[in-house]
Amino acid sequence: MSLQYALREHWPEYLMEGWALGSFMVAVGVFATVLGSPGSLASHLVPSAIVRTVLLGLAMGVTAVLLIHSPWGKRSGAHMNPAVTLAFLRLGKIHRWDALFYIVAQTVGGTLGVVLVASAAGNLFTAPPVSYAATVPGPSGVTVAFMAEAVISFGLMSAILALSSSSRLMRFTGIAVGCLVALYISVESPISGTSMNPARTLASAAPGMIWHDFWIYLLAPTAGMLASAQLHLAIRGPRVPGCAKLLHPDGVRCIHCGHVAASSRSDK
Repeated sequence: MSLQYALREHWPEYLMEGWALGSFMVAVGVFATVLGSPGSLASHLVPSAIVRTVLLGLAMGVTAVLLIHSPWGKRSGAHMNPAVTLAFLRLGKIHRWDALFYIVAQTVGGTLGVVLVASAAGNLFTAPPVSYAATVPGPSGVTVAFMAEAVISFGLMSAILALSSSSRLMRFTGIAVGCLVALYISVESPISGTSMNPARTLASAAPGMIWHDFWIYLLAPTAGMLASAQLHLAIRGPRVPGCAKLLHPDGVRCIHCGHVAASSRSDK
């Protein structure tokens, strides 16, 4: 597949990936501000930081499920994460041009989402303690944060691959991802901020110029998810079933495996 063909035929999916992570980051910004800003009523109504973190995890888990199950999420595959895209590239499930433009779209879309929240919420979102909802290492330090990010990223990608490669279990992929996102944010966020996503961290870091220890969130999620893909290959073999989609409904075209929607076939 040529670069020109990819841009001409697959640009809608690229935009959908940008929209998906952009929407996720808008939700991150809104819920982080409502639950974390001292100027927010909710932060006074719920004085426990632990409870607020759990509520944030639940909110982001539900957001992930809704985006994955949305019409556009079903069409693009709802990666919303360069590390997920690279894992599917390692498995040979996505073309390299599609992978490149997915990553670009995810990065741009996520950043625009954060900029939108910053423009609307102002200091409530940009000032500490919310600080653009940036992901930074917790008190345990850089090494622990790196290991935690790698482990939770490995777990998330392993769940995605186990479910999405099974025609019987694929329909549960979105729910499983949402549950893991909620669990990880609730339990792990004090350690690393729970990114699992280089574009998600970049989206907050660039507008806020919060670059310290950014390398953790670039390398650890990617390493964890590529390790999961490698293990999946070792267990299932090079002809492992599945596609570069979290959900694969019959009525939606797929640029990864060439599936054509029924309505498109009937038009030919």
